[in-house]
Amino acid sequence: MAQTTAPTSAVADAPADPVAPIRAPRGKGRRLRGAIAHKLGVAILSGEFAPGETLSSEVVFAESLDVSRSAYREGIQVLTAKGLVESRPKTGTRVLPRDRWNLLDPDVLAWAFAGEPDPQLVRSLFELRLIIEPAAAGIAATSRDRADLKQMKDALAAMRRHSLATEPGRTADRQFHDAILRATRNDALVVLSASIGAAVSWTTQFKQRSRALPRNPIPDHVLVYEAIAAADATAASAAMRRLVELALEDTQSAMAG
Repeated sequence: MAQTTAPTSAVADAPADPVAPIRAPRGKGRRLRGAIAHKLGVAILSGEFAPGETLSSEVVFAESLDVSRSAYREGIQVLTAKGLVESRPKTGTRVLPRDRWNLLDPDVLAWAFAGEPDPQLVRSLFELRLIIEPAAAGIAATSRDRADLKQMKDALAAMRRHSLATEPGRTADRQFHDAILRATRNDALVVLSASIGAAVSWTTQFKQRSRALPRNPIPDHVLVYEAIAAADATAASAAMRRLVELALEDTQSAMAG
């Protein structure tokens, strides 16, 4: 349900070794910087580096990752921009407290779900969705136009065609939720579409790591669409709330299993 682009960071089945060499091709500046940020970001989000902990020196880390010191510094700059670390002369690079992390950044969410996500983070994401999405669906029911409804309907068709067990299906899911946020005509809500979409995508993928989805959630999406199409704000809000609540139940079941 985010923007039409998927989160940029790759998902791994388990937390990566934070000091294993980076395999990204040398000379590919942006790709290498992203690979370094991903590896260290996953290590921080998984708890391998705790808040307040000082990372090894630039020289040690660059050598352990088999990258240049400049590439390592660029990777650290990415983490700094996302609130995960701070670097100071003489004191080095320190992991910041959790409340400084930009947990709504799509890359940070990807790093969180690269390993076993923190149950507290998962619940926080769903609580955020429960605050925002039902209200957004209600607003969309009274402000949407034909183009909005077509985007939602097309996304539903793609979800049915591909299923949420596939990347194209999850992309359609993000597009469905994104269309609802955009249909509100509320700029502040639209800004949240990337974060909401990333949260939906990663939790949906997480639920299917070890087993198939416990039920088909597409009918829940259809109920939301039908209420919005009928311009019934109360029904749209209630349907969206139920959709998110059921998604939380499915995710908690996956985590317990």
